[in-house]
Amino acid sequence: MARFSCYYLVIFLLNVVFSLFSIEPCVCIHQEDEFSIMGFDMESFHGDYTPPSPPPPPSSPLPPPLSCEEDLGGIGSLDTICQLNSSLNLQKDAYIAGNGSFHILPGVILSCPLIGCSITINVSRREFRLSQNAMIVGGTVHVAAYRARLLDGSVMNVSALAGAPPAQTSGTPSGVQGAGGGHGGRGASCVTDNTKLPDDVWGGDAYSWSSLETPWSYGSKGGTTSKEVDYGGEGGGRIKFEIQESIEVGGSLLADGGDGSVKGGGGSGGSIYINAQRMTGNGVISARGGNGFAGGGGGRISIDVFSRHDDTKFFVHGGGSFGCPENSGAAGTYFDAVPRSLTVCNHNMSTNTDTLLMEFPKLSLWTNVYVRDHAKASVPLFWSRVQVRGQIRLSCGAILSFGLPHYASSELELMAEELLMSDSVVKVYGALRMSVKMHLMWNSKMFIDAGGDAIIATSLLEASNLLVLKESSMIHSNANLGVHGQGSLNLSGPGDTIEAQRLILSLFFSINVGPGSVLRGPLENASNNDLVPRLYCELQDCPMELTHPPEDCNVNSSLPFTLQICRVEDVFIEGIMIGSIVHFHWVRTVVVHASGTVSASGLGCTGGLGRGKVFNNGLGGGGGHGGKGGDGYYDGSFVEGGIAYGDADLPCELGSGSGNDSLAGAVTGGGIIVMGSLDHSLSSLSVYGSIRADGESFGDNVKKHGHKSITSIGPGGGSGGTILLFVHTAVLGDSSVISTAGGHGSHIGSGGGGGGRVHFHWSDIPTGDEYVPLASVKGSIETRGGLGRGQGYAGENGTITGKVCPRGLYGIFCEECPIGTFKNVSGSDRALCHNCPSNQLPRRAIYVSVRGGVTGSPCPYECISDRYHMPHCYTALEELVYTFGGPWLFGLILLCLLVLLALVLSVARMKYVGGDELPAVTPARRGSQIPFLESLNEVLETNRAEESQSHVHRMYFMGPNTFSEPWHLPHSPPEQVTEIVYEDAFIRFVDEINCLAAYQWWEGSVYSILSVFAYPLAWSWQQQRRKKKLQQLREFVRSEYDHACLRSCRSRALYEGLKVAATSDLMLAYVDFFLGGDEKRGDLPPRLHQRVPMSLVFGGDGSYMAPFSLQSDNIITNLMSQSVPPTTWFRLAAGLNAQLRLVRYGHLKITFGHVISWLETHANPTLSTYGVRVDLAWFQPTSTGYCQFGLMVCANGSMSELVEGQDRYSPPGDQSCSHGHRSHSVAYLRAEEHLVSCKRICGGILRAKSLQRLKMRGSICYPFSFIVYNTKPVGHQDLVGLLISILLLGDFSLVLLTLLQMYSISLLDFFLFLFTLPLAILFPFPAGISALFSHGPRRSAGLARVYALWNITSLINVVTAFLCGFVHYKTHSSKKHTNFPSWNFSMDETEWWMLPTGLIVCKIIQARLVDCHVANQEIQDYSLYSKDPDVFWQS
Repeated sequence: MARFSCYYLVIFLLNVVFSLFSIEPCVCIHQEDEFSIMGFDMESFHGDYTPPSPPPPPSSPLPPPLSCEEDLGGIGSLDTICQLNSSLNLQKDAYIAGNGSFHILPGVILSCPLIGCSITINVSRREFRLSQNAMIVGGTVHVAAYRARLLDGSVMNVSALAGAPPAQTSGTPSGVQGAGGGHGGRGASCVTDNTKLPDDVWGGDAYSWSSLETPWSYGSKGGTTSKEVDYGGEGGGRIKFEIQESIEVGGSLLADGGDGSVKGGGGSGGSIYINAQRMTGNGVISARGGNGFAGGGGGRISIDVFSRHDDTKFFVHGGGSFGCPENSGAAGTYFDAVPRSLTVCNHNMSTNTDTLLMEFPKLSLWTNVYVRDHAKASVPLFWSRVQVRGQIRLSCGAILSFGLPHYASSELELMAEELLMSDSVVKVYGALRMSVKMHLMWNSKMFIDAGGDAIIATSLLEASNLLVLKESSMIHSNANLGVHGQGSLNLSGPGDTIEAQRLILSLFFSINVGPGSVLRGPLENASNNDLVPRLYCELQDCPMELTHPPEDCNVNSSLPFTLQICRVEDVFIEGIMIGSIVHFHWVRTVVVHASGTVSASGLGCTGGLGRGKVFNNGLGGGGGHGGKGGDGYYDGSFVEGGIAYGDADLPCELGSGSGNDSLAGAVTGGGIIVMGSLDHSLSSLSVYGSIRADGESFGDNVKKHGHKSITSIGPGGGSGGTILLFVHTAVLGDSSVISTAGGHGSHIGSGGGGGGRVHFHWSDIPTGDEYVPLASVKGSIETRGGLGRGQGYAGENGTITGKVCPRGLYGIFCEECPIGTFKNVSGSDRALCHNCPSNQLPRRAIYVSVRGGVTGSPCPYECISDRYHMPHCYTALEELVYTFGGPWLFGLILLCLLVLLALVLSVARMKYVGGDELPAVTPARRGSQIPFLESLNEVLETNRAEESQSHVHRMYFMGPNTFSEPWHLPHSPPEQVTEIVYEDAFIRFVDEINCLAAYQWWEGSVYSILSVFAYPLAWSWQQQRRKKKLQQLREFVRSEYDHACLRSCRSRALYEGLKVAATSDLMLAYVDFFLGGDEKRGDLPPRLHQRVPMSLVFGGDGSYMAPFSLQSDNIITNLMSQSVPPTTWFRLAAGLNAQLRLVRYGHLKITFGHVISWLETHANPTLSTYGVRVDLAWFQPTSTGYCQFGLMVCANGSMSELVEGQDRYSPPGDQSCSHGHRSHSVAYLRAEEHLVSCKRICGGILRAKSLQRLKMRGSICYPFSFIVYNTKPVGHQDLVGLLISILLLGDFSLVLLTLLQMYSISLLDFFLFLFTLPLAILFPFPAGISALFSHGPRRSAGLARVYALWNITSLINVVTAFLCGFVHYKTHSSKKHTNFPSWNFSMDETEWWMLPTGLIVCKIIQARLVDCHVANQEIQDYSLYSKDPDVFWQS
């Protein structure tokens, strides 16, 4: 009795535990489901497991129908409306039928509480209504109506009132184990049987699978724990609704199994079937299993409703188990007939008991299958096809298994649109053929157990569009596994794994192995059975499939591959790929990211062709492969390492190991990684992570297999394996590693493993213009031998090879031979790239690389700059020079050509202008005809004699007639004209004429701009404006001014009293005053002796373009003829002008001294005989310091006083007088005595002493006065013209050559030389031609001066060229070639200065010759420069 009480106490405690833990929320908790296969008696199974199918239930005869009022106690009639208003307890089956409606009013109970009692209600033409809180209780309830309504709170309950289950079924468990009853799902069993798998232990079996769509079976009774008393819960009953129109389910439909307490198993759920057109409501439909010592299985529910608008809750889960809370009854089935979807839901109640899914329909396929909330479904068939049109979805702890765990030789097919797994497990016992469009796994597992049968050991998984593993999902097979599809395979992150003994991934568009994900084949620590791939360790020859794999990508156990990716476009590896023989076949792109690894390390052979020898104590040499294994050494004894074997040019061997298989410490060599094949290479390989096939080191194997090492003596290291890459292009990033290193030996004397082999077999090596670099290598490639620890020797290094390179390319990666080398044979050795012959390389050239490398000599080169031209890398100038035979021959040809052209030019000049040239003037005798002197200025006005007779005074304009200081007259009338003018009117006249003489601002601006860019043009512009200004003044005085300042009425009337004239250089202007004829003054006009001292102002400013000159017109000549004969005066003027030509601005102290000396030696001695003396003087200083120079004409009687005064009042040094644009330091005579003696003249006489005190302000143009200045004539006019022609042509030639030189340097230097002063370098040539071919000496001399001005201006451009050449030489000069002749020259390198210097010399010589030419044109009487006064006066 005490034992019995203790037993019930245990049952009670289990019931409490169940009540606390039986209902679990639907949370996705990762559980590692172990399902190892245990031994089983195979003889008891010879086919599929098939639960017994029940026979169709017999159609029992219906009892007589009951009447509404008499039998049911209701109100009304069943032909109209029958209302049941009071509870009724039936004792037998009841049949209620009629043409009207049947309503059970609120709170009324229609009950037949007997086992299997049937209540049938047939009001198929009207309505059935179960009102609020009303109830129907029975074993079977069948309602047929036009419309049905189950209102809120109503209950139709057939729970635990099931009749006998179908015959020949095993839903009710046998024995006294207290198991649950089975129906839609198996009943649970809490009995532990260590001889069976957990999946082989269950209670009542499932049945009625064939009637799943229209279930009509009773639930089964639960088992008992006592032989005397049956404590098992009853099964659930049956409910069927056949409604023609709509049904409202607001209440509850219950067909639950009965509870079995702690002594009996729970009954299984019954059956509920609803057929209608429309369904509404939010009630409850339940066919769950009953609770008990072991829970009962769920029942079956089927809803066949076309239009569903309900929110009904369905329950078909198994009952809770008090004896084993973790193993509830299996879930039943819920079938929705219109969408044809099957749901197996255990409502988050954990279970080890299966819901059997038997044969799926093949003609009318189901749409969806849902296994969820810890349901455990099984397809226990030896061969089966699970095919649906839509989804198979497993979620929240669901388990779906295929086949028989104890006989894993099943062949199963799964076909669906989508297989969606979330926190779920799929178990396959046998081989699986899966075909879906989309397979998504979230924290889910798929285990395929082939059971060791090599015949049917291959499973194929096809996901045509997408296969994604996330959150540590896994696909595991202990046999061969093929995974293929047409879309993407994505292992998203850490823990995501696909592994098999032999794994084939094929036909995907892309495969992405995310960070932490794993692709593995073979399995780690796999048992050694028929499913483990056999490696070809002892074969001398490589399998042909490594280099010529089959095209079909089928899973073939006869092939050597353990992990193959076949016919995939792109493979992205951020995780790990591990295999013994890894093969990428017909793959376009492989990218191994920085976190990615492709590894075959330590997965090669334990033995092998290069196996290291081993002593009896376990000490061994290293394995050999690409290099010989290192020898071991211990206690005076050597043990040899393994030999090297294999072909370095096309390796395909596994690495060899060391040690005996019987020893725990045996090590293995590296495996093989093959990417591409001879027929189909990878388009591109990008490695930023690692690709390894290293040999195993001693100690790694011990750790890997969990062995405990008792000694440090062990075998040597394994040799590295093989990495064979058939690629088109490769990129190895900065941290990338490709390694087949050997493993390290044990710590006491074992040898290191030899290095493996790495080979790059380039598929198509482009050559010539089609060449592109095959590889970009920034990472490392290692084939080192392993270390021999202790006294052991290290293994030899392995090999790194590449395909034989064509001509022009060398090395492993078929790179272009280095610049300056060529390769004309096939091969990869660097020594085949020979140096190019140095004598074939021009100076200023460098060797260049060409696409595809240099395949022969001569090697291609290019000039060091674009300014050099192929093929000799000459500049444009040097090309011209060497075209004509080199510099010396070119210079000779150029010189001859210049002389020839100059002769032609001279002949043409003589024929063109020879008729206009005047013959040389011969000395004339005294009294002979007066010669024409070119130096005398012509008179601008008429030469009427009466003008000189009526002339009163000549008043000179002040100022140089420049834009900054124009001509102007003083406002005070001279003393000589005060008698003939009105002072006020004269002042007004001066104001008007000074205003007219001033220039506009823009005229000066134009001059300033032109002065900067082209001074000759500025000078021409100034002369043109001066001429126009003179015309305006003359026109004003002649016709516009009314002569109101004159006292003479006749002069005012005839406009004849005033005349304006100027010198030919337009720098000196004057106003002549004439008598009108009506003055009636006898003392007018004054005679010469009355005018003295008289000033004669020089024209010009002493510059090269406007030398000083004495203007001697008819008026001056007639005045001077009163004392001096005209011939004497003309001769004096000619000689003086010849001397004034030599006066140079900047050198006035010297050159004016010569003029003063000449006046003392030549002029005054002759003039003194006529009572006249002339002296050099300065006149009319202005406020700006400008003054004029000229002659002071005095009579002999006043000379002593004048001289004494001048000596005492010489020009002080602190006074300055600017002349033109320049200034001369000239003293102003301030003394009253001097002003008295020269009271009508403002100025002073220049003597030798006063000249020494002249001070001159500097000018920017001062240096040019040493180059261009007026000189004495030299004669030989034709010779001078010829030399000028030669130099002019030479100058132009040098300019062109310099332009070529500047262009050769740079375009910037070219434009600087040409436009520093715009085109100034080119204008001397046309200016010189114009001067040489001009008519008349005066015009020729004037144009020659312009030519000289252009010539000297162009020196600025020449200096620019000089500077450009110097800068270029300092910054870009190159070292002279050793084999270049020393006598040669380079126009733009070390001899850059030659052309600019030649131009400077040429232009200086031209300047001197032009000066001679101008002198020859202007002075044709050479006796004017005679130092002998007698010769001068006699000529």
